[in-house]
Amino acid sequence: MKKIKLDKEEKDILESYERGEWKPLKNSKKEIQKHKEYARNTLKKGKRVNIRISAKYLEDIQTIALEEAIPYQTLMTSVLHEFASGRFAEREKGLTSQ
Repeated sequence: MKKIKLDKEEKDILESYERGEWKPLKNSKKEIQKHKEYARNTLKKGKRVNIRISAKYLEDIQTIALEEAIPYQTLMTSVLHEFASGRFAEREKGLTSQ
């Protein structure tokens, strides 16, 4: 069997495990699901996009975000998500959220 070379941190973890210091979680499925969700949310935030919009539109978006007590970038991301996932429907004066 090929011997694996461990760094100091890995050796410390292995030694701790061998001393019996690690205990199983009571609800491991719930913990695994929670950490999967953390990973998904982390991956969602990975892309940057630069767009040009009029100063008036940006001011309007910032005003709405202020009224909603959320950052304007969060509001913009939310609107784009709604659009991309098909949750907007056409109406006479433009788009509306369903």
